[in-house]
Amino acid sequence: MSGKNVVLFGPPGAGKGTQAVKLSELLSVPHISTGDMFRYHIKNDTELGRTAKMYSNKGELVPDEVTIAMVKERLSQKDVANGFLLDGFPRSLPQAEALDKILTELGIKLDHVINISVADEEIRSRLAKRATIEGRADDADPQIIQNRINTYKKQSEPCLSYYRPKNLVKDIQGCGTIEEVFNRIRSVFS
Repeated sequence: MSGKNVVLFGPPGAGKGTQAVKLSELLSVPHISTGDMFRYHIKNDTELGRTAKMYSNKGELVPDEVTIAMVKERLSQKDVANGFLLDGFPRSLPQAEALDKILTELGIKLDHVINISVADEEIRSRLAKRATIEGRADDADPQIIQNRINTYKKQSEPCLSYYRPKNLVKDIQGCGTIEEVFNRIRSVFS
């Protein structure tokens, strides 16, 4: 199986978390989710968690230096020697540049940026449904949802333009069943 150092990309509600679990199993690499790292810190009421919660409750991104330090520490661990799946990072051009620097320092090459593409209307529908099922307050408010979509387009989407000239981006249509989307992703690695 080729290319096991992967960034999973897409707007909020694209299904990254669901697909990441399946892809992590397929590639036999750790799923590194910044969202999971933040939720851990929020749940344990750490200083980082309180900072992260303050920003996420407003639908805003956590400051780069906090996220970058967390990711660098995580990518330095032994279990990523055979690859990794990054989910939720990078979310801005400075983070993409920082990731390149971290990977260069660690002697690691990024193989793929999997971009799960989903239309705004579908995102709104999915997040409203997720709010009901999972009770996530940040998914329940239409204004916060729109803010998250706008933040993604303004801050995160430019990362794709950063990676495209490097021939790393693989665009995946994110509509359909979980299995249909996963089969599209799997085809990148066959």
